[in-house]
This record gives sequence, structure tokens and C-alpha cells, in this order.
Amino acid sequence: MTFKTAHLFLLIIVLVTFIWSLINPAAYSSWILEAGPAIVLLAIVLFLYKKFRLTTLSYSIIAFVTILVFIGGHYIYSNVPLFDWLKEALDLKRNHYDRFGHLMKGLTAIIIREILLRKTLLAKGVWLNGITVSIVLAIAALYEIIEWLFAMVTSDGKASKNFLGMQGDIWDAQWDMALTLIGSIIALILFTKMHDMLLKREIELNTDRNH
Repeated sequence: MTFKTAHLFLLIIVLVTFIWSLINPAAYSSWILEAGPAIVLLAIVLFLYKKFRLTTLSYSIIAFVTILVFIGGHYIYSNVPLFDWLKEALDLKRNHYDRFGHLMKGLTAIIIREILLRKTLLAKGVWLNGITVSIVLAIAALYEIIEWLFAMVTSDGKASKNFLGMQGDIWDAQWDMALTLIGSIIALILFTKMHDMLLKREIELNTDRNH
């Protein structure tokens, strides 16, 4: 498998962050729960790299979101140092790293948009954007349901508390989903034109490779 230089650079950064995250995390049980989905996603992306190569923008988003997850898994989302400092400096009631992370997960709307454009009959426009945002929100809701189910069935109270990351907010799940929704809308507004340009180029390259 031959990687494009930019993609290889992104992969190296992700792998370095992964190794750092794995070394003496706050709690290995929490690290596994948080980092596990990101590791599975990376494995799928690498497996499909030759058969279904995404745009560099999509790979950049995957790398960025994955790095955020690894950082959260290492420290536990509610204890990430930079956001602890912001909590103290701005006199906030909680560490907002998880809020920031869910907002950034909205960037995955670009990846969903790319898959829909390349693998379905959907054309650019309102329907594409609406379905893209709906899928991102559905994934966010599914993740919250998984967190809730884990908390219901697990016997490890500390791991459940770290995984849920509610920090005393009964509306935490709703905030997380709302921020992912907002992030997906912002992503489509900011990056659609760039994505279209990169997508056109990637499709042309794929056509050349297939010939």
C-alpha cells in the first residue's frame, strides 16, 4: 500500500499521539472505552485506503478527531489540563473539553457528505446537506445511548462515571448531541466549497488509477 505524502504525515501524527496516549493514562479502563471506537475507525480507514480513498480534507478531519479522542482517553475528558486551566481562568463550572470534542465531531459531516456523494445517487443541495446532518446527529445519539447502556450494565462505577463524563450536568447528553449538530452545520458552511474542489480532484485521480 502506497500512501500519499500528506496522508502518511497525518498517519504518523496519529500514531505518535496514540502511543503517547497509551503510556500511563489516568485509567486504562477509561482509555479502552474512549479510544476503542477511534482505533476501530482507523483500522477501517486503513483497510479501505486503496479501495476507497477519501480526500485529504476528510483524512485531516479523521486525524484531528482521533487525536482529540486519544487526548481525552489519556487524561479522562473531565481532567484535560488545558481545559482545567480555562475552567479556573474563566471561572467556569466544569471542564469543557468534552463539549469542545463533541463540537469538533461535527466536522465528520464532511466525511459523511463525501461517502454519500460517491456511493449514492444524491446530488449536491439541500437534501444532501439535510441527510448528512441527520446521519451525524444519529451517530451522536447512538453514542450517547451506548454510554447510557454501559452505565446501566457495568459494575465498574468509576469507569462508568469517567465514560459518561457528566460532571453533575443532567443535560450532558443533550448538550453533547446539540453541539455535534451545531458543529456539523458549521462544517458544511465552512468547508463545502473546498471539499467539492478536493473531491473533484480525487475522483479524477481514482479514474486514472482504475485505467
